[in-house]
Amino acid sequence: MTTNISMLAVDLSKGSFQVCAVRPDGSVLYNRALSRARFAALLADQPACVVAMEACATSHHWGRVAQHNGHEVRLVPTVYVKPFVKRQKNDRADAEAIAEAASRPSMRFVTVKSAETQARAVAFRTHQCLVRQRTQLINALRGHLAEFGVVAPKGPANLKVLDEALANEVGDLPGAVRAMGSVYLNQIARLTEVIERLADELETASRTDTDLRRLCTIPGIGPVIAGAVAAFAPDLDTFDSGRNFAAWLGLVPRQRSPSPGLSPATRIPSISAWTRAMTIRSPAP
Repeated sequence: MTTNISMLAVDLSKGSFQVCAVRPDGSVLYNRALSRARFAALLADQPACVVAMEACATSHHWGRVAQHNGHEVRLVPTVYVKPFVKRQKNDRADAEAIAEAASRPSMRFVTVKSAETQARAVAFRTHQCLVRQRTQLINALRGHLAEFGVVAPKGPANLKVLDEALANEVGDLPGAVRAMGSVYLNQIARLTEVIERLADELETASRTDTDLRRLCTIPGIGPVIAGAVAAFAPDLDTFDSGRNFAAWLGLVPRQRSPSPGLSPATRIPSISAWTRAMTIRSPAP
């Protein structure tokens, strides 16, 4: 425990954490690696100070741990830390860059998410993961049966074409193909059951949660997209206008530089590319 520390800049990892301790005058007191247990003990024993981290995997968990121990948490977006990395990229250089970026008075920080908000994200990601798995199985079955002359359009709605072809015993499909097709169909049916149950839970939450219910009043926004916005977007009070939220989401035109010698800026990156894509594809009222 050291009282002469104003900031702990941490380069997060799964088992080893690079901690750069900074004095009030900005000089580095130490920059060393700590194990997971020692890092947790440091947060518990260290007097209240600023704990700076990159807004990356596990940062919100450690942010909540630091806040529980009375520290001020600053989560710096990764793209804002990169310009401060000196020379080669390594854990020590990353920790120093985090400290430098977090000390800037004009730096923008990410709000620490609550456990409940992250639980919403887990439910949404699980739903999307199962949808991708079901699509993968359907496409694999379509590809296998196409080798035997059975062709069906894309999508779960056309799965009955494949089911009827496998059930037709007078067809030319070998028995082994029918057996493997049954395995695919059974797995797809189980995934569909879970997907529908999760979708019903999202719809139920959209009717009971005040924020989700307000989001669903926007034309083209349903329970799934509303759940994604609630799970991945920061506190909406941080946006001054709908235009600012659209910029965070990535719904902005490509910027063209007025100078021919400069390359045009790329689209503003979005935390959730799926949310942006689904918002664009939402039908007009």
